[in-house]
Amino acid sequence: MRTSLTSRDEVLVGAEHGRICALAAAGQRDLQECAAAHQELFGAKPFDHTLFSAIAHATAFGAPWCTREQLRVVNRVSLWVFAADWLMDHEASSREEVTTIIADCFAVADGAAPRAASPLGWFLAEIRDELTTAPAFPARRSLWHDEARRMLAAMAQEWQWKSAIAAGASGPTFDEYLDIADNTGLSFVNVTHWLFTGDRTCLERLDELTAAGREAQRVLRLVNDLATHGRDVVWGDLNALMLTDHADVSRRITTLTEQFQQLLRPLERTCPQQVVYLRRQIGFTGGFYQVTDFWGDA
Repeated sequence: MRTSLTSRDEVLVGAEHGRICALAAAGQRDLQECAAAHQELFGAKPFDHTLFSAIAHATAFGAPWCTREQLRVVNRVSLWVFAADWLMDHEASSREEVTTIIADCFAVADGAAPRAASPLGWFLAEIRDELTTAPAFPARRSLWHDEARRMLAAMAQEWQWKSAIAAGASGPTFDEYLDIADNTGLSFVNVTHWLFTGDRTCLERLDELTAAGREAQRVLRLVNDLATHGRDVVWGDLNALMLTDHADVSRRITTLTEQFQQLLRPLERTCPQQVVYLRRQIGFTGGFYQVTDFWGDA
């Protein structure tokens, strides 16, 4: 098959990919150090080196123009989301435990010191303290807290549905399930990244970027579900394919992707880098899930 790339183009493409992989390698090393420092959170089998690598590659391919220092916070908050998801989905055995996890995280997001008995709170406090060094953060702390609240509330709702199903009650509708796509943590991760690295225009248009990112989050929720249905059945997790059929999920992905692109178009001139970031996020995830998953074996 012939290609239009010249030798110089191939060298430049190779150099770009090499830099991205280097950013990912640096990110993976940092995440492994975080996991070693928080063994109470990351001792479970699914937290393997492949998970750390996958997170670091996702952020590096999403924002290849960033330095490794700029990607450190988004890598760490992504890993924190996986830890929160694991605790809520697989460790919490009562509503009281779920409530305690949420209360601990809310307190830390508000600036409180973490409780000694809250490993998740300690890790979040480290992320919060580094995020606080960003000039944009103090005036927008409430936005960060709101994103954390939305994510944790969605995780709690999923826990409640799973508990109800286990007790013989009916689960959510497909639309109700999709309405809590904040449980993926993607919007929380994106807002954290933009607060830490965003320029003036990005921060001025943060509400619009967040709205577009939330639409991308719904797309990625469903792309994930199509790829991980078998594992979710084994692990006892909810999945869109338990609520509707494959064709319906695929149609919804197409519709949501079109809506996502419509939300991005007005931002293309003012926030081109952030638009590229969101589009690369969609592209990377679609390609990634054709081959593998983030989680290791339980």
